[in-house]
Amino acid sequence: MLEPDDLPLAGTTVLDFSQFLAGPVAALRLADLGARVIKVERPVTGEIGRTLAFAGRWKDGDTLSFHAMNRGKEAVVADLKDPGDLARVKALVARADVLIQNFRPGVMERIGLDPAAAMALNPGLVYASASGYGADGPWAGRPGQDLLAQSVAALPWVTATGDRPVPVGLAIADHLMSCHIAEGVTALLVRKARTGRGGLVETSLLEGVLDLQVELLTARLNDPALASGRGPHSAHGYLPAPYGLYPTADGHLAIAMAPVDRLGRLLGVEELAARADPAAWWDDRARIERLLADRLRTAPTRRWLEVLDAADVWCAPVLTLEQLIEHPAFEAVGMTQVVERPPAEPGGEPVRLTTTRSPIRIDGEVLTSGRAAPRLGAQGRLADGADPFADPFAAHGDG
Repeated sequence: MLEPDDLPLAGTTVLDFSQFLAGPVAALRLADLGARVIKVERPVTGEIGRTLAFAGRWKDGDTLSFHAMNRGKEAVVADLKDPGDLARVKALVARADVLIQNFRPGVMERIGLDPAAAMALNPGLVYASASGYGADGPWAGRPGQDLLAQSVAALPWVTATGDRPVPVGLAIADHLMSCHIAEGVTALLVRKARTGRGGLVETSLLEGVLDLQVELLTARLNDPALASGRGPHSAHGYLPAPYGLYPTADGHLAIAMAPVDRLGRLLGVEELAARADPAAWWDDRARIERLLADRLRTAPTRRWLEVLDAADVWCAPVLTLEQLIEHPAFEAVGMTQVVERPPAEPGGEPVRLTTTRSPIRIDGEVLTSGRAAPRLGAQGRLADGADPFADPFAAHGDG
């Protein structure tokens, strides 16, 4: 396990004003890389993610999703509408390395913590601003939320089956934006190390989802006549057969890029074995996919894996979440860790939670941390004189 000083962002302090998912996860990614992250939350309720329950699940007074997105952080309480608290927050901003916020456009300007004002307090500050649809344009004031961003970016039609739009069943826009925020912050920290100058990084849910569709958008922008379409088993709007998911006798099988005629010979389907022209793999993909599905339904997934793996065809079983967690490959990659929150009262029991770890390895080592998400105001109320910068070891205190 890496020592704290060996982590790339050791010595970097981040003020996390964000809420929901994208901003907090961006700050989490920085924390996993060694940054000290201090959440600045409103009194009483904290940020809304503390009560936005994923699957209705809670632990130790906070939602499981909050625990997952805020592990390894500290927390102070401040009322940004109170002039005294706001002055104390500005004093923190003057000493921080990074500020992350994802309020609607105009909120930080109204309270005097917009990029220009914050960097006037601290010229070396890296300021990260995340929004739903950018600061300008007709959608700037609309609520920035994952499903809504997917929808206006046409993503449900990209993943559609037939004539019904199907959204991605995860908060993909939020998670993408968290990666882009963390990438931009890290890049500006590198520039700051070189020049001493901070800077502003901005992105939005919309831009992240549009970037995700680089293949589709590039194809469509350069050929307006090209229509995206999915065959009955397709997994991509612009890739030919056999790229897709197919039912088997006991589950489903994913097949990536492979010559259709070769697949036909391996699977014993004469009509497919005769289709040697790659142009037909696009033009006739609906027919090809149906022939593949009819054949693959006749035997279990394991049998087809034996046949196709032996021929080095790119394929994989389509696992359920339960099957994934039980699979030896899941254990081998070691993507889980146990985090611990100290007891709320002296003599109480610590609270332990199993969650995922950072997917990054540094110097051959996985990045793990045993510190759970902080309780609201774990490092105190600014109005009561709390100063998280006063004690460099506060991060190891009460979670």
